[in-house]
Amino acid sequence: MYSSAQILQIIDDAIRTLDLESHPPGLFDPIKYTLSNGGKRIRPAFMLIACDLYGGSTDGALLPALGMEVFHNFTLLHDDLMDEADIRRNRPTVHKKWNRNTAILSGDAMLISAYRLISETPVPHLKEILSLFTQTALEICEGQQFDMEFESRTDVTEEEYIEMIRLKTAVLLACCLKAGAIIGGAPHAGAERLYRFGLYLGLAFQLQDDLLDVYGNPQMFGKNIGGDILCDKKTFLLIHALRQASEQQQHIIAQYQSCDGRRFAPAEKIAAITAIYDRLQIKELTENRIAHYYGKAMDELAGLDVPAARLAVMRHMSERLMKRES
Repeated sequence: MYSSAQILQIIDDAIRTLDLESHPPGLFDPIKYTLSNGGKRIRPAFMLIACDLYGGSTDGALLPALGMEVFHNFTLLHDDLMDEADIRRNRPTVHKKWNRNTAILSGDAMLISAYRLISETPVPHLKEILSLFTQTALEICEGQQFDMEFESRTDVTEEEYIEMIRLKTAVLLACCLKAGAIIGGAPHAGAERLYRFGLYLGLAFQLQDDLLDVYGNPQMFGKNIGGDILCDKKTFLLIHALRQASEQQQHIIAQYQSCDGRRFAPAEKIAAITAIYDRLQIKELTENRIAHYYGKAMDELAGLDVPAARLAVMRHMSERLMKRES
């Protein structure tokens, strides 16, 4: 088996040598900029690890794994555009470095490039992987739509929110794991268990992302802190704050989220909402829910019918994903 470091090196080398088009530069330079912008490469890594877990050749999974990474970065590019985010991984977002139209078109080209790479899946598994990926891509769009609709609501429930992040974030991680397992020759039950493992791990990851957006270190996190607060995003933290807040705290939140709230300085709004989170112990509640879903993920992993020693790399990569303390 490969180690996690070896898997990540394989992916980094492949991304650096990825044969992308060059002309016109105005279309493809933003794509190269996006793919060179670091990131943990967790999704393609999990795909190769899942393939390797069952003794399959990672050569057959590499190009589709790169396709999953290109697709993931496409979703981030368009997500940043829709959120009007300025920073991604400590660098200007594409629509800030270039412009909005460039971000839209280059993102579209990334989606097409992702499909081209995923179509390099070994023929015996091609139809199944394309079907899985296409369903996943559609679900991610559904999740993004829910996310946008939640912005104008004050009655979003935790259950609705968990379903939204399942679609927007968790299903792609689950897709990568299941696809890698299929290419590696896993039995149906094993591939499905890895899919569930990915769903639970993806939920824990997104909840942690919500937490770090408020309590993280911007230099380590790679994004400006408080962006979700400024955009009035219905994160897990805000949903529970709205549910638990006193009448006075409800008034403060409403004041900052009204149209008149634009007169407040961003730092003031972030500080005010964060102070309410602190008083309501929302941070601790979120940490508990993260631990809950991470535990369910580990239970699914433990249930795989493979030697325990072969799961070490998968566990290490899971820990790597979640250890973003700042």
